Amino acid sequence: MVTRRTFLQQGLGLTATAFLGTPLIGCAARSATHTATAGAKPVAHAAAAKPARPATQQAQLDGGPAPRAELDPPPDIFDAQALDLEFWLKPRVIEVTRPASGERAKILYWKDGDIIDSAYQELCHLMRDVNGKETAPIDPKLFETLWGTQAFVARYGIEQPLEILSGYRTATSNRKLIESGVPAARQSLHIEGRAADIRIANLNAEVLGGLVRSFRQGGVGFYYRAGPRGGWIHADTGLKRTWKG
Repeated sequence: MVTRRTFLQQGLGLTATAFLGTPLIGCAARSATHTATAGAKPVAHAAAAKPARPATQQAQLDGGPAPRAELDPPPDIFDAQALDLEFWLKPRVIEVTRPASGERAKILYWKDGDIIDSAYQELCHLMRDVNGKETAPIDPKLFETLWGTQAFVARYGIEQPLEILSGYRTATSNRKLIESGVPAARQSLHIEGRAADIRIANLNAEVLGGLVRSFRQGGVGFYYRAGPRGGWIHADTGLKRTWKG
């Protein structure tokens, strides 16, 4: 069975040791002791008509626990470069759905500075070619971008699974898409397990694409389409570039 280590050594030219020591996005030592709570929800801002007591004091008067620290309201355009180290230290759980196959899964795939290999294999299966049913190793760097995107918007109350419209493709499947008029590059990074077409319900495609691009991990394609669910975003781990399709 092909593992992430095989992919890293052969496909990326990296050693497994180099990967295990630090996250692919953000920097964190494995010995770090400060971790964040996964899936924390932001507390909404409220306008006050008169000066309010400190949160801790008010909570004591109400007989309840002190509220968590508030987050800033969602920006018009999300920017991953604003993230702090605490974000990258927490365990990484990614929730994905494949509309083409009806599958849905919520997977803890990274914890304490390392990818969980069984979870990586499960994610690769979910990202398989749904036409030919073939599975291939997926660039772990792509999962970092996908997880980071979902975890970032969850901080602002957008807690939806990441829809994987297309993950790995065989060369045959890619050629059939081209022949049917679907926008697909002849040398697509989907064939190499380094690209995904994604969508998040209730999130504008332009905003989603801007967030993915802000991770600065590869190419981003904007595909705008009319309809109740809009278009989608192509994310890959190739050269940094953007385009509209």
